[in-house]
Amino acid sequence: MQKVRLKWVKNRGLDHLIARTTSIRSSCLLLDYLARQPSPPVPARALARFQKPLGLTFPVLRFLRRHPTLFAEQPHPRFPSLPAFSLTPASDILLARLARASAADSHLRLARLLLLTRSRSLPLASILPLRFDLGLPYDFASAFPSAHPDLFTVSNNHISLSTSHLPEDIAVSSLQRRHAEAITGATYRAMSRSPSSSLAPLAFPMRFPRGYGGMKKVKAWMEDFHRLPYISPYDDASGIDPDSDIYEKRNIGLLHELLGLMVHKMVRRNAIRLLREELGLPHKFTRLFTRYPGVFYLSLKCKTTTLVLREGYERGKLVEQHPLAAVRDKVHYVMRTGVLYRGKGLSKLVLDEDDDEEGALDGDKEFQGYGMDEDADVECFGMEIVDDDGSGIEDDDEHDGYDD
Repeated sequence: MQKVRLKWVKNRGLDHLIARTTSIRSSCLLLDYLARQPSPPVPARALARFQKPLGLTFPVLRFLRRHPTLFAEQPHPRFPSLPAFSLTPASDILLARLARASAADSHLRLARLLLLTRSRSLPLASILPLRFDLGLPYDFASAFPSAHPDLFTVSNNHISLSTSHLPEDIAVSSLQRRHAEAITGATYRAMSRSPSSSLAPLAFPMRFPRGYGGMKKVKAWMEDFHRLPYISPYDDASGIDPDSDIYEKRNIGLLHELLGLMVHKMVRRNAIRLLREELGLPHKFTRLFTRYPGVFYLSLKCKTTTLVLREGYERGKLVEQHPLAAVRDKVHYVMRTGVLYRGKGLSKLVLDEDDDEEGALDGDKEFQGYGMDEDADVECFGMEIVDDDGSGIEDDDEHDGYDD
C-alpha cells in the first residue's frame, strides 16, 4: 500500500473545544478534591502543586478566584492572611449530578479499556490519568470490584478483567456496531462477521482538512487502506506481522475505539503512552495520528499534545453526547457565569436543584459551538504530499516540550 505524508493542519474549532474541555477538567478535578477534604476550607498553598497535573498554564490560585461560582474564597481559620477555598452550594449540586451521570456505565467503559489490552490488566497508575476522560469515580479501584465482583479484581496495584462473565456485546467495536445498525435486521452474529464477507467492508469515517480529501493521491491511498481487512481491536493480533499494513490498520482501529470510549472523544498523548505496550502500539505511535488526519486530529493546545477523534464532533458539538458530558457542560456554564459577572456571579447564576438537564443548559446555548466551523482548518506549514519513505515524519518525542 503506497502511503503519503500529509502536513499538519491546525483546526481552530477543535483547538477551542480542547481548551474548553481542559478548563472543565480542571474544575471537575478540583471540585472532587475539595469535596473529599475532611476539614474545609483548604489553603490555596496546598492546591498550588496541582497546576501541572490539571493542565493549567497559570497558577491555581488565579483559576480558583476566576470562578467564584464554584469555589468560595475565605480566610483560613488559623492563618487569616492565607486565602482558602471551599465549595459553593452550586458546586454541591453539580457534584451530585456528576456522580449520578458517571454511575450509569463507567464500569463498562473501564471493562472495554481492559479488554483492549494484551493481559486484560492494567496498573492503577496507568488508569488514573484517564479518570476524567473515562468518567470514573475517584474510588473506582475499590467500588468497581465490590459492585461488580464478576468483572473486576484488584491485586498488587493492578486492576484485572474477568473474561468469564462478560456481556455478550462488549467485545464489539463501535465501528462494527454502527455498521450493523445500518443494516436492517442486523444481529450480534452480523456484528462479529468478517469484513471480507458479502456484508460490505468496514470503512472509517473520514473528515479531511480542507483541500486534502479531493486530492488524487489521498483518494487512492484511502481506497487501498479501506480494502484491507478490518481487525477488531478486541481480537488477538499476536499472529499479525507488526510491520504489515494490516497491523497498521489494526492499530488505527484500536486508537479509534480507544478515543471512542472517552466521554469527550479526546485524550492526552501522555495518557496513551502509559498504555502503549499493553495495547501493542509501536514506540512512535504519534505517526499514526499524523498519517491519518481524516480520522484523528493532533493538537498542541494548552501546552500539551491532545488527540481528538474527528468524527466525534459536528459543528462544535459532540455527535453522541453522553449524559456525563451534558452535566459537564453545565459546569462550564457555571464557570462562565463567575467569569462574566465576577462579584455578581452568585446572584446571576440560575441553577435549580430540581431542573431537568435540557432546561439547565438553556443558559449556555449562546456558547455552544462558539468558534467552531466545519471548515475551520487553517493551513500552518503549507500543504504538501510526498511519497512516504519514513523520513520527515515526526517522532513521538518531537513535541515533548508541550507535554506535561
